[in-house]
Amino acid sequence: MSASPEAGPVVDALQDQAVADYLRQHPDFLQRHPDVLAALSLVHGVDGAVSLLERQVRVLREQLSAEQARLDQLVARAHDNQRLANRLHELTLRLILARDLPQAHAALEESLRAEFSADAVVLKLFPVDLAQHAGDPLVSAFLDFIDQDRCLCGPLQGPQFEQLFGDAPAPIQSAALIPLRGRGQSGVLAIGSRDPAHFSHDMGTDLLERLGAIASARLAALVEDDTGTRGGPETQPAVAPGAADN
Repeated sequence: MSASPEAGPVVDALQDQAVADYLRQHPDFLQRHPDVLAALSLVHGVDGAVSLLERQVRVLREQLSAEQARLDQLVARAHDNQRLANRLHELTLRLILARDLPQAHAALEESLRAEFSADAVVLKLFPVDLAQHAGDPLVSAFLDFIDQDRCLCGPLQGPQFEQLFGDAPAPIQSAALIPLRGRGQSGVLAIGSRDPAHFSHDMGTDLLERLGAIASARLAALVEDDTGTRGGPETQPAVAPGAADN
């Protein structure tokens, strides 16, 4: 037996009443089910007044949206950090496998270009006794930088730019300079970008510092092997073989 047409509104009213009664008996329902609250849509009055209930719903929905945005940002940042950690791990393995300075420089350049969006990679190693080479344009351009022993990011000008990127085929607009120090050896690893905003003064340098520590340790070991093979520290190169400006 089918219901009469008049039964429809009656059934709807009973269902509405049941929902209303349930919510009154369970006032924490929407707190326990914020997804239901977020899905509710209330129409404002004709006069533009906002009821207390409408205001509560709006505030809760905004809070939920803000929390979701923060969560999404944290997840995205975690994924980015994991990708960077994986890339640094791969670069570390390549440096470990490098048997000499040219291979180490090739590993740095190829990895930084492919995995870290570098447009230019320059590696410079300085003489052990910097004081005796203070007149060298390369050494004099970076004496203060090596003494500070911290990464430098942003646009480059003057002697530092000329020594690192003066012969670059494309204009380098920003760069990251990473000091290299270990076992008496010092130098600079420079990463250049055509994007002026890619490296900035206020960017974090944790990853660059980790890269510098890894590169410093491996390059110092390779320099020791190279100078030991050739018979003494006086033959240590000021610029690593194969480290010409790119």
